[in-house]
Amino acid sequence: MELNHKLLRQFEQEAANTRKMLERVPEEHFDWKPHAKSMSLRDLAAHVAELPGMFIAYVLQSEELDFTKQKYTPFAGTTHQELMAHFEDNYQKAVKALNGTNVVEIGKTWTMRNGEHVIVSLPRQVVIRNLAMNHLIHHRGQLSVYLRMLDVPVPGMYGPSADEAFGS
Repeated sequence: MELNHKLLRQFEQEAANTRKMLERVPEEHFDWKPHAKSMSLRDLAAHVAELPGMFIAYVLQSEELDFTKQKYTPFAGTTHQELMAHFEDNYQKAVKALNGTNVVEIGKTWTMRNGEHVIVSLPRQVVIRNLAMNHLIHHRGQLSVYLRMLDVPVPGMYGPSADEAFGS
């Protein structure tokens, strides 16, 4: 099995878990924050929803990201339906990009910079694993804490959560 297909299989599993988490995000609490320094629920969920397009599709379709040249426009949706559509669109972009790459392209170096300051410069496969999937899992974990604090039942990711039982 080619490396891109191995990463795709792993991504599909993480995307399914992410979808379960995003499905629970309550629209009526989009503006809620657990702390003044925290992102709002909407902003965190939107970031989770955009990561597949941002850090899988974009990495495979570019050589670098320079924050001095790219304007970031965060998700501005106001409904749960828009949030889910945002995730599904980014999911499809990532699947298409992973299916469309090969071992040579996925091994090429990709760079994230802020002007002359290089933040990271690694093979694309490492960026996808570390900056895409690990980043997604990290923020999805934060999202699970937000849901718990809002008393929303948290779905299990790698087995049942405290809100679920085996066999139910």
